Amino acid sequence: MKAQSLSQLLNLLPFILHSVNAIPARKVEESSNPGLRGSKTLVGYSPSESHGSSTTPDIKYSLLPGQKNDPDIGTYLDFTKVDNPQPIRGDTGGDDPGPRNYGYDKMNSDKLAPPGTDHGQTINAQWPMGLSHNRLGIDNAGWARQENTVVMPAATEMAGVDMRLEPAGYRELHWHVASEWSLVLNGSCRIQAVNENGETFVDDLVAGDVWFFPPGIPHSIQALDDGVEFLLVFDDGGFNEDNTFLATEVFLHSPKEVLAKNLGVAVADFDSIPNDELYIFKGTPAPKDIEKQNVTTSSGIVPRSQSYSYHFSEQQAHEVAGGSVKIVDPLTFPVASNFSAAIVTVHPGGMREIHWHPSSDEWTFFIKGQGRATLFTAPDAATTFDYMAGDVGYFPQSNSHYIENTGNEDLVFLEVLKAPEFTDMALGQWIASTPHQIISDTLKLSDSTLSKLKTEKQYVVAGSASDE
Repeated sequence: MKAQSLSQLLNLLPFILHSVNAIPARKVEESSNPGLRGSKTLVGYSPSESHGSSTTPDIKYSLLPGQKNDPDIGTYLDFTKVDNPQPIRGDTGGDDPGPRNYGYDKMNSDKLAPPGTDHGQTINAQWPMGLSHNRLGIDNAGWARQENTVVMPAATEMAGVDMRLEPAGYRELHWHVASEWSLVLNGSCRIQAVNENGETFVDDLVAGDVWFFPPGIPHSIQALDDGVEFLLVFDDGGFNEDNTFLATEVFLHSPKEVLAKNLGVAVADFDSIPNDELYIFKGTPAPKDIEKQNVTTSSGIVPRSQSYSYHFSEQQAHEVAGGSVKIVDPLTFPVASNFSAAIVTVHPGGMREIHWHPSSDEWTFFIKGQGRATLFTAPDAATTFDYMAGDVGYFPQSNSHYIENTGNEDLVFLEVLKAPEFTDMALGQWIASTPHQIISDTLKLSDSTLSKLKTEKQYVVAGSASDE
């Protein structure tokens, strides 16, 4: 058997040799273009070649006084006038030769050189509306940009839109699946709606006023002579302003014969309807006399107790040592049954006291000034964020935080909750209202320190003399 196998192999040998000779020889050269790829000799360790950089980066910088403090003190670092800010606090960190975005580092010092009390990783609680894509209206009528879970994945409970309408500009007739709560930031506008009972509503609002439209209620917004900018907050973090139900789209996607039958008119009456959505566009200026647009039907007007507007601009703020607070919630604005909000003003050096909301996430919009906040998430994660006007902040339910004014002008921001009443838990009030023995045993605070704490909620605390 073995002799037969060997004989067969010898018979096949010419064919095997012919096949091997037919395989093209492997090219020795490493590349047809030596400039595109390097030599294989560069792979791995080579004792014959020197190692390490032949040059040392020449980094010139100076530290702010606060950078030399104990990192746990967490002094605010104003890098805006520093040429080459560095990620250094006390004995932590080290210099950074780049590459870097110096503009971003200067605006976000607490990201570049975080306080020593920061730890681990929380959610991203910051989004600048300036980084949101801006949707431009036709005929220079305005614009809109939004924040939702696409850019802030953890902000699941609420989303926001910043919108501008030029004089006579419309936000087209529309409705949403989500509830819409709004604060007028500047200018003035006329809002209009019809509810499911056929009751009508129209009102003029100015900067500081609020409106609310429940899901499915069709409405429109038109800017008056001075134009308007407003902030919209929706009770769904995944809300997308582009998915609004528009009047033009309803008409475009319903057969004209059906429209004619439904409205009792001729098919030809729809020959001039727009061939695309309008969204934001300019129209005929609203009449000065609002009564001319006060349509009355057999159902009458929306009852005052269920009014879609609240003239928040006329409400006096509650003044405190470090600033002021004023609240609007369903206790005074019943139709907005799931929205509670506060406008907070913090004087330079002051801060919105450390607090948390037991029943809701907090969606925050910074209207004026600059500030910072540390978000604390159990068990031990903490991140400090720097905010400027136009930024959105987001603080999950029961996660503690403060908002400190880090600028030289008043800091003004809006806090929005999905709750039937605006409430919070204040760290200072909690500690001061707990038996001193328990606090002393737990935190090792002296009786002298505990005697200085206030049992009343402060909302905003003033800066110390050294901060002013």
